[in-house]
Amino acid sequence: MGAIGVGLVGWGTVGSGVIRVLRENADVIESRLGVSLELRRVADLDLVRPRAEQVAPELLTSRVDDILDDPDIQIVVELMGGLGAAREVICSALARKKHVVTANKALLAHYGNELFDVARRNERSIGFEASVAGGIPFIKALREGLAANRIWTIFGILNGTANYILTRMTESGLAFEDALQEAQDKGYAEANPALDVEGVDAAHKLAIASAIAFGTPIQFDQVYTEGISRIDPLDIQFGEEFGYQLKLLAIARNTDGRLDMRVHPTLIPRRHVLASVKGAYNAVHIEGNAVGDIMLYGMGAGMMPTGSAVVSDLMDLGRDILGKTPCRMPPLGCQSERLNQMSIKPIADVVTCYYLRFAVVDRPGVLSIIAGILGAHQISIAAVMQKGRQIEGAVPIVMLTHEALESNVRNALTEIDRLDVVLGPPRLIRVEDRDAGLLY
Repeated sequence: MGAIGVGLVGWGTVGSGVIRVLRENADVIESRLGVSLELRRVADLDLVRPRAEQVAPELLTSRVDDILDDPDIQIVVELMGGLGAAREVICSALARKKHVVTANKALLAHYGNELFDVARRNERSIGFEASVAGGIPFIKALREGLAANRIWTIFGILNGTANYILTRMTESGLAFEDALQEAQDKGYAEANPALDVEGVDAAHKLAIASAIAFGTPIQFDQVYTEGISRIDPLDIQFGEEFGYQLKLLAIARNTDGRLDMRVHPTLIPRRHVLASVKGAYNAVHIEGNAVGDIMLYGMGAGMMPTGSAVVSDLMDLGRDILGKTPCRMPPLGCQSERLNQMSIKPIADVVTCYYLRFAVVDRPGVLSIIAGILGAHQISIAAVMQKGRQIEGAVPIVMLTHEALESNVRNALTEIDRLDVVLGPPRLIRVEDRDAGLLY
C-alpha cells in the first residue's frame, strides 16, 4: 500500500490543525508508520471562509458523500461537532467499512455506546484520543499504558476555559463575569460559554474516561455536574487563608464497587501539584494499583495540540489497516461482552470535607447555633474563621468540616438557611484533601 487515504469532515480550527500536522510532519509520520497518510478530500459547508491552513481546490467539497463514497479513503475524520449530523456521518462511514476518528466528546458522551456497537458490527474502529484533554495522550495512557492496572481514582482539570477563569479570579481577584469576558477576549471561551463554565464539557470527558478506567459503559447522565458561574472571589480568598486553591475538578472513583463520578468546584491543598496548574492547561491524576500515582499535564485544547491527537489516532488506525487487524483495540479498552454496568454512587452518598460560608447578623451566639445544627446532623467542625468586617450588611462565618455525608450537609444547610440570623443562602464548596484520605 503506497498511502492510506484520509477524508476530513469539518474544516475549522481543529481541522486546520490536522492539516498542518499532516503537512509539517509528513516525513516523521511516514517513517514511523511505514506509509504516508494522504489527505484526499475535505468537506465543509463553508468553503470560502479564511482558514489557518489552505487546501487545494480540487480536494474541497461541500458534500460529505464525496468522502463516504470514495473507495480510496480508508479513514474518515469527523470534526464538524454537534450531535445529529455528526452521528449520521460516523454511522454512514462505519457502514461503508471505513474507520473513523473524532474529537467530538459530546457525541461520544451521549451516543458513544451506540457508535461503538456500530463499529464492532462493521469490524471497524473509532479513534477518539482528541475527545479528552486535547493534546495530552490521556486515552492511550488509560487504555493501553495502564491496561494491566486496576484503576482506583482519576481526577483532574479537564476544562481549560474554566481553569483560566479561576486562575484569573485567584491571582487578580476578578469577579467571575470579568474573568469570563477576559477569557472570551483571548479566545479561550466561546460566545456562549455554558458548556465550559457549567461543567458540562468536563462531565462529557469524565464520562468517557471513567468508562475506560473502570470497564463500564459510558454513563454521562450519571455524572453529578456543578459549574463555576456562582463562585464568589470572596470564597477563593477565604479558601486561600485556609491553605487551599479552588479548581473545577473532574473526579471518578471506584468506591467499594460503586462508581462515584462528579464535576464541581473543589478546594485542594496548595501543596498538591494540581494547585499549580494555571491558565488554560489541563492535568489529570491517575491512581492504579500497580503503577501508583501518575499525572499527565499539557494543553487540553487548541488547533495544534488537538490536531496532534487526531493524527496519532490516524497513525494507530493506519497500523491496524496495514496489519489487517481492524478491531485490534476495543474502544473502551475492555471486550464489549465484559463491560460491567457498575452501580453509581449518588452525590447524596458522597463523603468528603466541606467549606461552608454563612452571612449572618452580628449578634452573640450565632456561631453556637450554627455549630449546634451541624453537630445534630453528624457534621464536626475542623476550623472556623469569623471575620469582623461587614459584607453587604452581614458578618461572614467560614468553616471547614471534617468528613461528612453530603446528604447530612445538605439537610443541615436547609435548616440553617431558615434561621432569621442568616442573611442569604449558605455557600458550600467541597474539599478534597490528602490528610482526609480522599485526595490521592
